[in-house]
Amino acid sequence: MALNMDENQAPDDIVIEEEAENEAPQNTIKKLREKLKTLEKEKQEYMNGWQRERADFVNYKKRAENEKLEVIKYGNENLISELIPVLDSFESAFANKEAWEKVDKNWRVGVEYIHSQLLKILDENGLKELNPIGEKFDPKFHVAEVHTETTDEKQDGIITKVVKKGYMLNDRVVIAPKVVVAEYKK
Repeated sequence: MALNMDENQAPDDIVIEEEAENEAPQNTIKKLREKLKTLEKEKQEYMNGWQRERADFVNYKKRAENEKLEVIKYGNENLISELIPVLDSFESAFANKEAWEKVDKNWRVGVEYIHSQLLKILDENGLKELNPIGEKFDPKFHVAEVHTETTDEKQDGIITKVVKKGYMLNDRVVIAPKVVVAEYKK
């Protein structure tokens, strides 16, 4: 028995060579085929594992990108929510027509301009006013302050008045509008 060992040769290969000298060629071929099957099975397991890891990484990258977009989309939600009462204050000032008309015209124009600038900036950042008059009441988006009776069955559950405005940031309600809802009574 000669033991010729190559640097790259595994100990299993040495055993097979030793056995090969003592066995019939058919047995050696059979053992080599079995070893080949085992190695191919291992290779496939490694390949499957690698492919799973690669798919997991691609999914992770997609998730991370979506989370990043969400942070960008809603990152200024707190600031915008704090500015909404300022909008309400403007609306209250404009609603008092008698007092508003008594104020100097130049000052009124300036305040209205500031209000329009604020609205434009908030709109550019995704804030939209919710004005659901005529829409079907949905408790996920509206708060029912009052229910009024109606004799029209088609008006049942329809919003007839907005008591306090609501706001939506992109596709998320940040302040639900307070509304009056019609309720059908026979």
